[in-house]
Amino acid sequence: MKFFYTLLFTVLSISMFAQDKTANDSIKQMDSELNEVVIDKKKKAVERRADRVIFDFSEQDYLNSGSLMEGLRKLPGLIISEVGGVMYQGKGLQVYMDGRPLNIYSNELNAYLEGMPANTIEKVEIITNPGAEFPATSGGAIINIVTAKNAKKYLSATYSNGYSYTNYDKARHRFNNSVTLSAANKLFSWQLQGGQSYGESYNRSNFYSPDAVITNNYSDRYNRFYYLRTGVKFDFKYDRLLVNYNITTSNNSSYVEASGLGFTASDKSHTKNFYNDVALTYQKRFENPLKKLDFLFNYNNNDGNFDQQSRITQNDVLSNDSNQDFYQFKTDYSQDISLLDKGKISAGILADLLDFQAMSFGTTNLDYRRSTYAAYAEAQTTYKKLEFIAGGRLESYNIEGNTDTDDLIPFNQTRFFYNGTVQYTLIPQIYAKANYNKKISLPDTSALNPNNTNYQNPNIEFYGNPNLEPTIYNNYEIELNAFEYFFINYSITEANNEITTRVITTDEGTAARVSENVDKVTTRNFNFGIPVPYMLFTKGLAETLKMDFNPDEINFLYIYVGSRKNIIPGLDTKAVWNFNLMSQLILPKKVKFTANFNTTSSGGNYLYYTVKQPIYQRLDLTFSRKFLSDNLSLSVYINDVFNTNTQNYGLVGTNLSSDNKYDSRRVGFSLNYKIPGKNKEDKQEDILNNNTPQQKENTIGN
Repeated sequence: MKFFYTLLFTVLSISMFAQDKTANDSIKQMDSELNEVVIDKKKKAVERRADRVIFDFSEQDYLNSGSLMEGLRKLPGLIISEVGGVMYQGKGLQVYMDGRPLNIYSNELNAYLEGMPANTIEKVEIITNPGAEFPATSGGAIINIVTAKNAKKYLSATYSNGYSYTNYDKARHRFNNSVTLSAANKLFSWQLQGGQSYGESYNRSNFYSPDAVITNNYSDRYNRFYYLRTGVKFDFKYDRLLVNYNITTSNNSSYVEASGLGFTASDKSHTKNFYNDVALTYQKRFENPLKKLDFLFNYNNNDGNFDQQSRITQNDVLSNDSNQDFYQFKTDYSQDISLLDKGKISAGILADLLDFQAMSFGTTNLDYRRSTYAAYAEAQTTYKKLEFIAGGRLESYNIEGNTDTDDLIPFNQTRFFYNGTVQYTLIPQIYAKANYNKKISLPDTSALNPNNTNYQNPNIEFYGNPNLEPTIYNNYEIELNAFEYFFINYSITEANNEITTRVITTDEGTAARVSENVDKVTTRNFNFGIPVPYMLFTKGLAETLKMDFNPDEINFLYIYVGSRKNIIPGLDTKAVWNFNLMSQLILPKKVKFTANFNTTSSGGNYLYYTVKQPIYQRLDLTFSRKFLSDNLSLSVYINDVFNTNTQNYGLVGTNLSSDNKYDSRRVGFSLNYKIPGKNKEDKQEDILNNNTPQQKENTIGN
């Protein structure tokens, strides 16, 4: 009972973090959004809704200093790794940018996140419980990275840059520059964002057994990344047309010294990618602001090349190319209805096509085509303190293709996916929620690609599997959350034909990392997060509750604990615990100091990888201050202060282990300057891009 009362009092103390003292009425929020009423209030660092968690990057200096990858890794519960991919609270994430799927994966995705500066990001939405309006292929969850800014009537401009360096065996440097321009008038609004980044980095990786070193690789990397993002919005009384066109290109080189059992090598690898994306969105609006109809056409192309050459013999070791085209059309309709207290219905259709070809030394060895057709309907309603969402989605898949030796196993199926959420308001701003959804995950082109897009040598290979089958998920979750910042949840995911990677040994004693399906995997996740204001210890609970202030201006500690356990029949597995502590202190002269510490337990499993020592263990420090009427933001940071970030795994089913270390101890600064506009009081127009999937506000919301 003492624990119960302590927890209760702590939860009550969190009320100071709520920026609205009354319960949120999501129907009113929807009215405001659809009527395009702009409310001038300070952004919340974290906003929690029934189906998503929103992290503000634009005002959080400890998140927007450095690369987007570094910022994402500081979010409590989010993990990015070579083993698990991108996960949040144990759920695999499909990555979206401004409301549209990126359709890039694995090493290419990591390079994209490393190249994009974090200070160009507005916010990050993690949609933890995707409803029927989202594609069933989203699997467990979606992360939507929002770059779009608000436009003002007169020209506004923001310039950002950053610099950092590491010093391991030698000094290595990174820098980035970007500019955002936007303006609006009565007829249209526009936005232009462009920039570049250059990075030098170090990586060391080993595969070894108790008797021998299979391979020891040392890489010196040089990455160049350029991007241009554009958006134009035309207003037609109620309706509007949005046009977006984005280009991203990268040119990366890596010099590798490798040695191991029976060989030495000195190689150079070169990776080039060109990605472009165009989206046309027509939004039909009506006199009733809760009624809307959207049409979206999206096309993106991703062209990649990976070459590896021996610097000793000057011979080409690998020459692999790929080209991917993605087409999507969808329409969504929603309106309010009289159902119980208040309600809303939504429905829509979708059709998409993905073409992917992989070539090795000019010969096509994979030609893959996938088409999807879908229709959905969903209803949301409230009844007193209860709120409900129920929906269903019908999807039809046609997958076919061939390798250079045989046809792929065709996949032609039509499946029905359903979801349901119920939420109960215990007291204003404290909610209990239960959720279920059925999803599918289609194998991504990185896992399918039979060609190697990683460095290889005589003792280690990496390749995909063109005959992977889709994964079916049943996701169950319960959660208690309060005042945006406190939450405790437990979820179970049952997966059939889970797609995973594992390392195997060959008859020659070498190693290979392959992609394969696992018949059944059950994943159990537990997550807990709570903020603790330091004044609780100096002023006591009663005095703390009397105060009304902005959480960005107080000293506090945020505690996150998460556990993930994979259960695989016939395999003895243990849970991996993740820990995150984030502390904020307001120093003299309005200097904000943020310390972020991450670590994990050892001995647990990520599927076929056993954690041999704590991974992602690092302490990051950030000092930041605003100048010139808050138009200039300056941050100085030190990442991985004690140089403890490393990865060390035992490879299940073999006697091998692997470890990986990169130059994570990094010192740098970030600068963001909002150039003062012609009219500082001019109100902002709504975001140019259609930057949230479906841009809908759930009836259930916190």
